Amino acid sequence: MKNRLTLSIAVAMLLGVGAGYACHTNIADPATLKAVAGYFSIVTDIFLRLIKMIIAPLVFVTLVSGLAGMDSGDDVGRIGLRSVGWFISASLISLALGLVMANALEPGAGLHLTESPSEVNTGLNTAALNVKDVITHAFPTSLLDAMARNDILQILVFSLFLGVGLSALTRDSRVGIVIQAIDGMVPVMLRLTNYVMRAAPLGVFGAIASSVTLRGLDVIYTYGKLIGSFYLGLLVLWAILIAIGYVFLGRKVGSLLKAVREPAMIAFSTASSEAAYPRLTEQLEKFGVDKKVVGFTLPLGYAFNLDGSMMYQAFAAIFIAQAFGVQMPVSQQIFMLLILMLSSKGMASVPRGSVVVVAAVAPMFHLPVAGVALVLAIDQILDMGRTMTNVIGNSVATAVIAKWEAAREAKSTDASFEQVEAGAR
Repeated sequence: MKNRLTLSIAVAMLLGVGAGYACHTNIADPATLKAVAGYFSIVTDIFLRLIKMIIAPLVFVTLVSGLAGMDSGDDVGRIGLRSVGWFISASLISLALGLVMANALEPGAGLHLTESPSEVNTGLNTAALNVKDVITHAFPTSLLDAMARNDILQILVFSLFLGVGLSALTRDSRVGIVIQAIDGMVPVMLRLTNYVMRAAPLGVFGAIASSVTLRGLDVIYTYGKLIGSFYLGLLVLWAILIAIGYVFLGRKVGSLLKAVREPAMIAFSTASSEAAYPRLTEQLEKFGVDKKVVGFTLPLGYAFNLDGSMMYQAFAAIFIAQAFGVQMPVSQQIFMLLILMLSSKGMASVPRGSVVVVAAVAPMFHLPVAGVALVLAIDQILDMGRTMTNVIGNSVATAVIAKWEAAREAKSTDASFEQVEAGAR
């Protein structure tokens, strides 16, 4: 089933390109093109709606079930600190790589663009990205509201409180019933995920066909240098992530990549992290990652560990500077890296979050807003790559943290056994 679905997704991508290109070249009327693209997107919209239907309850039950099974609040704190430490390190590496690759490849050099009038509007809500709102937004006023909006960060916070509370009261028989009910929901949600994933090839076909119908293949040639440079940077980032994973996981990192190839392809073709989340959860558990680590670290990573998006932000900012001839010394670029690092935490809840971060930070470094509109024109193509990278980065992070936890538990078990033996003697 797994291999058939992976092959079906790949075939759907190729068919989507073919169908979209045929429509783009044979239909001259822009209004008709838009209408045809809209028909293609119907199946994608349905697929994404099905995904959104299951994402909130899936995050909730897997996270609460995992937390309720932890021995103490110390487990939560330890896994949380390790996760956040990993996420911050990965973010800095991704941002730094974006700066290095953009400066080395210079995708915007030679364009010699001039700044557009001040009334240029990208349509991006940069006001949604400030320290106060990001911090306060993390705490939900209502669980139902957070679930209705699929706000993973708010669901994470509520589930954290509930899971820790249940873990502290596991000896109460009444609480045991609640834990059993939530544990029982996990396989149900995973089975439902299997059903929804069967529609993935249709969703992928619709997404690709709709995009190519509207824009054709010309956009790839027009922005070829930027797209090629960015994807080359992503390949380097993948190599770094895999190398780091190899240090901690050894040869198992290859098995991990094989296990997550299907959710990675779904993320690439739909440019939606949400679309990949249900299958990614299932595949990580099949790989052998403890469900409590998957349930806690993966949702946290979806909110804070977006490696591909981080690299994109630094890359896009330097591209805009090069395209408009804005000189940015190394010291200013390093300062911008730190600003991007802080600004991006919490962007998961903001529509087109990566572009919004660039648009919000650009005025601080005198980068023209027209440059944001420039990259926004091909954001769908760039978003596909960075979303896939986010999935790979979170998979490696979750697997490594799970191994640390397994090693700690094994060491603790050995120490307890030695104490028992010593007492017997």
